[in-house]
Amino acid sequence: MSQTKILLFDFGAADGCNRPLSGILHSSGCVAELREERIAASPGARSDAELLESLAGFRPDIIFYSLTRDALQRAVTFFPLVRTRAPGVPAVVVIEGCAPEELLGLLRLGFDEFITPPLNPPDIITRLGWLLDGSRRAEPVTQALKEKLGLKQFVGESRVLIEEIGKIPLVAKCDANVMILGETGTGKELCARAVHYLSPRAHGPFITVNCGAIPVELVENELFGHERGAYTGATCAEEGLVQGSDGGTLFLDEVDCLPPAAQVKLLRFLQEKEFRALGSAKTRKVNVRVIAATNAVLEEAVREGRLRQDLYYRLNVIPLLLPPLRERREDIALLARHFLAKYAAEFEREPKEFSPEALRALSLYDWPGNVRELQHIVERAVVLCERRIVGIDDISLPGFAAAVPSESFKDLKAKVVAQFEKSYLLNTLRACDWNVTRAAQLACKNRRAFWQLLRKHGIDVRTLKFDS
Repeated sequence: MSQTKILLFDFGAADGCNRPLSGILHSSGCVAELREERIAASPGARSDAELLESLAGFRPDIIFYSLTRDALQRAVTFFPLVRTRAPGVPAVVVIEGCAPEELLGLLRLGFDEFITPPLNPPDIITRLGWLLDGSRRAEPVTQALKEKLGLKQFVGESRVLIEEIGKIPLVAKCDANVMILGETGTGKELCARAVHYLSPRAHGPFITVNCGAIPVELVENELFGHERGAYTGATCAEEGLVQGSDGGTLFLDEVDCLPPAAQVKLLRFLQEKEFRALGSAKTRKVNVRVIAATNAVLEEAVREGRLRQDLYYRLNVIPLLLPPLRERREDIALLARHFLAKYAAEFEREPKEFSPEALRALSLYDWPGNVRELQHIVERAVVLCERRIVGIDDISLPGFAAAVPSESFKDLKAKVVAQFEKSYLLNTLRACDWNVTRAAQLACKNRRAFWQLLRKHGIDVRTLKFDS
């Protein structure tokens, strides 16, 4: 990094962040000049206008905002004023104890990055260089490719989905660790790829690691590599997946499946941005963003000892929760038609459409395998169905075919209402000892209307009373 002019706005967090932050920035060797400006909770000795004039004269290369949650609103008000005077200058907020939604709010406002204590020198210096690197803003990937590899891959209009994927561009612009949560088949890797390809790291590698698929004894070797002679059979040195991700993103799927020893090494890597290969005494540094994912309930994994608590806090800076397909049923038809067109084109078949009965069956199924299961079922239907219309007999829904209703919505509703009415009438009569007058009063019906309901459902009070 070349010599850099840094401006640090202190919103009253000097004891917690500013002193160590100032020391870290000076120790980086890249600081030509560091100016600190104290900002009171409300405008004090120096007005906002004076601070902005000072900013114009200093012309910083990067601006840090150091604050507590109590000063959050003050910083939110002050930031747009600074941005108008210093457009394009990277802005970094340093804040302690901020909730993920508050951090996302800061990114929506326009901050480029955020850092949360404890302050880690290698991490801060790496992010500083990343923000100041001119190549970071030189788009290596076309916008069309970014869209194709990013949000364009998500099909759906449900509110629960839109709320989560709407966070992806905000998360992508910063380098914070992300934890993607969701059941198997909800698209966690797709989400991780979107974060990567919409980020400034899009030109770098995207490496996927299925932590649950690697034998326990090989996990450390796969992640961190080894030197020649590190173990029997290691005839040459090999780099690990962490080294291979340098400059890009490392996606750790099923991260809760990592063995304890590998979790310790991963935690150190996340803290220091450095690691040692097996059999090596040399420490290596890499510039990698880590995105983790799991289908487990993290709190339970921590409680049961499957995931270290300190690793959980390191990885779960910003959580993204992908909803299961059964919670966004309005997207099922959209997804089914999307996959139908996709595979018809891929297998060079004529364009196809679903019958109403097939679509109804797809919409009613609970999809334990989520989007992946739907994708595979549609793919199989395209391969096996020779007709243009894909019917209910062409889709295979395990344990569900017999349960698909043949009646219309109107008929089914009438049947359910009739069942409720009859059950209600019998229970009310029983509670009133088969006295029709009292039962009608309890049901808030006049006696004549109540008798009509009894006749409608074939209820003979005298017979029932005698039988009871």
